[in-house]
Amino acid sequence: MTDHFEVHERDGAARLGELRLADPLTTPALVDDVLRDAGSRWTREREVPDGDPESLTVLPHRAMPTGTDARVAEAFAPDVPDVEYPSAAVVSPETANDLGTDAYVLSGGPGLVGHAERFVDALVRTRETIPGDTALYLAGAATPANAPVLAYAGVDLLDTDRAYVRGTEGFYLTSSGEAFLEDLRELPCACEACRGPRDEFTREDCAEHNVNALRAEFATVRERIRAGRLRDYVEGQARHEAWSTSVFRLLDQQYGYVEARTPILRRAELLASSEDTLRRVEIQRFADRVTSRYVPRFDDRPLVLVPCSATKPYSESQSHRQFHDAIQWRAHIVSMTSPIGVVPQELELTYPAQHYDSVVTGRWSPTEVEFVGRVLERYLSRADYPRVVAHVPEDGYREVVERAIDSLDVEVEFTVADHPTTEESLANLAAALEGEDQYRKREREHNTVRAVADYLFGDRAGEDLFTDLRTDGHYPKLRAHAGDPDPNSEEGTHLATLVPQYGTLSFTLAGAKRWAESDAPAKRVEIDAFVPRGSVLAPGIVDADDDIRVGDEVVIEGPRAFAVGRAEMPGPEMRSATRGVAVEVRHSEER
Repeated sequence: MTDHFEVHERDGAARLGELRLADPLTTPALVDDVLRDAGSRWTREREVPDGDPESLTVLPHRAMPTGTDARVAEAFAPDVPDVEYPSAAVVSPETANDLGTDAYVLSGGPGLVGHAERFVDALVRTRETIPGDTALYLAGAATPANAPVLAYAGVDLLDTDRAYVRGTEGFYLTSSGEAFLEDLRELPCACEACRGPRDEFTREDCAEHNVNALRAEFATVRERIRAGRLRDYVEGQARHEAWSTSVFRLLDQQYGYVEARTPILRRAELLASSEDTLRRVEIQRFADRVTSRYVPRFDDRPLVLVPCSATKPYSESQSHRQFHDAIQWRAHIVSMTSPIGVVPQELELTYPAQHYDSVVTGRWSPTEVEFVGRVLERYLSRADYPRVVAHVPEDGYREVVERAIDSLDVEVEFTVADHPTTEESLANLAAALEGEDQYRKREREHNTVRAVADYLFGDRAGEDLFTDLRTDGHYPKLRAHAGDPDPNSEEGTHLATLVPQYGTLSFTLAGAKRWAESDAPAKRVEIDAFVPRGSVLAPGIVDADDDIRVGDEVVIEGPRAFAVGRAEMPGPEMRSATRGVAVEVRHSEER
């Protein structure tokens, strides 16, 4: 059980936590003050007998959990008293386990810096083995330049050792790298250590500056996590040194590790400023769900491919209004964009489709063409449109379409003469759809609700959940009901509401019950014998599905209650955590 550490916010593998001392410490942070505060009580060491590659050092303050390896248990003398400070265990990736401590110190920290593949392997193996609500400490590794990527990888605690020693060696550290002190004619910092005359600035001053710069960088990192924008910051900062760039690119290849810890929605805008953005979990997840879960329900009508717009959602942009005027609901509209891929009109609200901003140069890179073309190819191979009309400009977009259809038996009619919004181009688009029937507003609304259900829960979940669907409200504020609008009919029940900010579904109790009883994959949380009000804390959870992500809609069931709410931590962490809010409950009832 974790007594002294609790995670409060998550941004991928990075977390904001609290190390509970007399003066609580917000992580990710430097442990130097903690060690000074705790003194020898936090650093009391008991050595497991040597001679075994799995031996480790344990820093205990409570009894080991049942089933602990005998060699480790021997390290715990019965006379070690409980203390009012966190406990920690020094582990390697091979020996990491649930040792019942508040923190885990990953051994060999200094040797991991500079070896990106070794670091990522050690970090991921350790982090996936120790409990999610414990802090991970990497000693002797932090500099102002690499602090963001260390936090992004999932490190909670670091120290000033490396930064201080580099200062005594004559290296001046900043968030953009390091320089020989003797090479600096000016000091690019206004911290207290740097305020004196340049010719009086010593190596001791340099070491003090390095520590100051490191503390300032951690403050920036914490703010980025609070804003949900650490990845944006890492993409920029990592460019300053090769090791950091290698680490976050290798982490992108650890899709399972990062995806399990990345929320399905967030308030923050996603900045697409480089080709590295294409490898972000949010981008890859959206592309995968659109091409494996989403069901094109308009595929008995022509498909019209259109370019994206700077305004989000796309339908509110001037260009897309012009497209709609020409199309007049006679075809299914799918937008093409980098970095997202393809966005069916029903999913234009769904994160991150309306939450990104990209750098516009007017040219597509070969990497963008390849990625979006591959997503479009997968999309077209899953659908069965009678016709495909591409209302896209020459630069980039046409190349993407041609790449996508190269291996498919699909013919495409291009309608843009010069620019998509010129009179001639719009006339060509309208003419291409001449004679096609319009589909009704109700059909559009029903398909939107079902498409969002597909995206969130699984292939054809929309049909399983909303077979007898009725909608009211005005897009994007739609409410989904079951069956007859007669208020005396039990079949006229309100099931869910489309959430415009994120393009997700918010279930009522009736909707949650239907979901739990349907063939659509439900995300279930099993709780103990209580009726939740407001939130469910981790200690009250008995079990939770592995595929639950932060932001997911979840069904909550227990001996005394049925409820529905939104997940605040991943499913595996719900099972192992001993502190923190696991689910924010929206509706509950006693059984």
